Amino acid sequence: MAATRDDILSVLARVTDPASGKNVVDAGLIQGLVVRDGHVGFSIEVAPERGRASEPLRKAAEDAVHTLPGVLSVTAVLTAHSEPPNARTVYQNPRTQHSHGQHAHPQHPQPPKPSGIEGVASIIAVASGKGGVGKSTVAVNLALGLAKLGLKAGLLDADIYGPSVPRLLAITHKPESDGHKLKPIEKLGIKTMSIGFLVAEESPMIWRGPMVQSALTQMMNDVAWAPLDVLVIDMPPGTGDAQLTIAQRVPLKGAVIVSTPQDIALIDARKGIAMFEKTQVPVLGIVENMSMFVCPHCGHEAHIFGHGGARAEAEKTKTPFLGEVPLVPLIRETSDAGSPVVASHPNGAEAQAFLAIAAQVAQKIAAPSRQAPKIVIE
Repeated sequence: MAATRDDILSVLARVTDPASGKNVVDAGLIQGLVVRDGHVGFSIEVAPERGRASEPLRKAAEDAVHTLPGVLSVTAVLTAHSEPPNARTVYQNPRTQHSHGQHAHPQHPQPPKPSGIEGVASIIAVASGKGGVGKSTVAVNLALGLAKLGLKAGLLDADIYGPSVPRLLAITHKPESDGHKLKPIEKLGIKTMSIGFLVAEESPMIWRGPMVQSALTQMMNDVAWAPLDVLVIDMPPGTGDAQLTIAQRVPLKGAVIVSTPQDIALIDARKGIAMFEKTQVPVLGIVENMSMFVCPHCGHEAHIFGHGGARAEAEKTKTPFLGEVPLVPLIRETSDAGSPVVASHPNGAEAQAFLAIAAQVAQKIAAPSRQAPKIVIE
């Protein structure tokens, strides 16, 4: 029998918040509780100064829910807001909720002041206007390429709903913690972090926007990234809440837009470029992925999705064109095997395409840093 919301709140009521002396439910710390098909997600909202010290509380709440029959996975994240509890809607203990009166109306907190990530010199986003264009493949090979150029590189998988980095790098174990921050997992010479390291591959992420924002913030600020010359962020596809959260909370050095040559992908690429322009993030350039199919037997080139569309779009929008990546089985095979082509076949033409892109990006991020962006959406 599947656990219900009341079951979960009841078991969470046995977890004591050390700051207030109350259980976490009555203290109003449980936010965004979602239960679906045995998968449970929620956030624990604490004062900003308690953020890192509350990791044991988060773990205790997660472990408590795990004891319930029918619970397949539990994901709890810490969030830190400064508004008082009576300014939020809180979950109340089912045993006592009638004695607390009416719920307070929720108020949206002001976003925190943008700041950098400790010990990270430059942060770049790899983005696409739509899914299915190979953005994650480009992101992981770009990070590996930057590392081969001598930079200390990291890769953050910011796609909460569809994380790809665990599969692309064949990482199946969870990261460790030093008691204050999570340690990124090091693989093939780069540091990595993904929500996919923390949950089972088959577990769906059934979170609303605020929980996604909190998870992204934690993966940026509560991970021991330092020291890094560059952190590559594999963005989720589209131009939504997660993209704005990242652009708002860290000073991005720039963005790399990935597209295929076909018109429908280019339409969405334009939206991605426009989003970064509105958020005052420089677009470092456009990458045309799946530019042409190269037969592995005879070397014949076939333009399955058209050819040159991204280059033409770059010229039209006065955006740098970073290069073309061919559609070849080797890139797919090495990605599926968890050993991307830049790491497994560094001297091949496919890897050289990514390395040429990485060289241009490295040159661009060597420019003086700029101020963190201010979000302006018209």
